[in-house]
Amino acid sequence: MIGAAGLGAARECFPQPAWEAGPLRRWGDEEGSATAEYAIATMAAVGFAGLLVVILKGDEVRGILTDLVTRALTSGG
Repeated sequence: MIGAAGLGAARECFPQPAWEAGPLRRWGDEEGSATAEYAIATMAAVGFAGLLVVILKGDEVRGILTDLVTRALTSGG
């Protein structure tokens, strides 16, 4: 049987698992999560920008936007 001193030494060698350690210990494993989230958001933004470039390169869309800007600039009164 392990005495009280032996149990303390075992606790020092083998720290508590995250589910036993409490909320502060449990969230400590997510140190790099913010960086990963920023990387995913940046990749999504780049993908969306690429999609917009493809859409705006079309002649139809370019004509609509040119007409819209021309009407907005000439309607000043």
